[in-house]
Amino acid sequence: MYALVDCNNFYASCERVFHPPLNEKPIVVLSNNDGCVIARSNEAKQLGISMGAPAFKFEKICQEMQVNVFSSNYALYADMSNRVVTILRKYTPDLEVYSIDESFLRLDGFVGINFITYCQKIKQDILKSTLLPTCVGVAPTKALAKVANRIAKKYPHLDGVYVIDSEQKRIKALKWLAIEDVWGIGRKLSKKLQQMGVIKAYDFTQLSDDFIQKHFSVVELRLKKELQGISVLKLEEVVNKKSIATTRSFDKNYTDKSYLQERISTFAVTCAEKLRKQQSNCRVVTVFINTNRFQQAQKQYYNARSITIPYDTNSSFDIVKYAQKAFHSIFEEGYEYKKAGVILSGIQSQNQQLSLFEHANPKHASLMKVMDALNTKYHEKKIKIASQALDKTWKMRQQRLSPNYTTKWNDILVIK
Repeated sequence: MYALVDCNNFYASCERVFHPPLNEKPIVVLSNNDGCVIARSNEAKQLGISMGAPAFKFEKICQEMQVNVFSSNYALYADMSNRVVTILRKYTPDLEVYSIDESFLRLDGFVGINFITYCQKIKQDILKSTLLPTCVGVAPTKALAKVANRIAKKYPHLDGVYVIDSEQKRIKALKWLAIEDVWGIGRKLSKKLQQMGVIKAYDFTQLSDDFIQKHFSVVELRLKKELQGISVLKLEEVVNKKSIATTRSFDKNYTDKSYLQERISTFAVTCAEKLRKQQSNCRVVTVFINTNRFQQAQKQYYNARSITIPYDTNSSFDIVKYAQKAFHSIFEEGYEYKKAGVILSGIQSQNQQLSLFEHANPKHASLMKVMDALNTKYHEKKIKIASQALDKTWKMRQQRLSPNYTTKWNDILVIK
């Protein structure tokens, strides 16, 4: 079984954690340079403020309805996400971070457990420790866990947890879910399916394997199997993620800083390659390192650092530079490290227009294109990079930025 833990209205909820008067008040969070709406509280949704809408179009309604508007504080959101992930690691040894606000928990081997009770415990632990509300969906596959999570959010009487653990529940859920809301079905594909008479997720599962292979691809075929309750879909096959991670457990414990430093560079390059493959850029680089928590006799250490890049980028040079900066700030001597990783967030399309004064090095795009082509051609990482200094860049516009309560000493809340 898989559990999908999703933080409700994550960006808006993070702002509320440190400003309780915002509870039950409409909140919107803007994209880079305060351009358009990228997150809304339920109250803002009810006012008709749409996702992706240019901020200036809703300026009047925001003033009239006293909507609280914030610039995207990716450093704060990434740090709060790290705190949630740290809590989740207590509940299963197998955790996959899918995005800044979503994580999959593999619950294999949990014999005789009451999943509703177990997931309510997870929800309460996160709420008590971070004040962030969550919903949890549990099912035999990742795609069905997504469906279960959507149901948990939709119906308040479920108290934020729903479990698909029978064939009857699976069929009922798929007959309820619209095809455009299925995980991995984009807008273009959903329109094509609707033209074929596929309106609900259940309709999709009734298509023959041959028909799907003829008109679509192996990805859609595996998605069908997932919705049928057969776990076959790999997480990496659902494209255009909201965050990209490369994490590894080492073959043994390491104390050598130079080894870990090399690993972080490699992980950062891998993340950058995934980012370019889906034609996206990122704003935030997060690095974490931890010891082996299953060896309690050893000294334990876990830390993570998120750094906001001052411009959108998918350059390996840029991402390695900031990943190394984050790594050096959290590495501590005297510990035996077992796992490390790099996570990219604040992801947007690389076609998004930049402001006049924000830019990455224009030479990087051509270099990355050549490197990717050569590495793809020879099926090996023939071309590797080293960190190098970057030109000075301009900061993005963030006129409504909240304090970095958890990542800057000067922004820590003062209790009187």
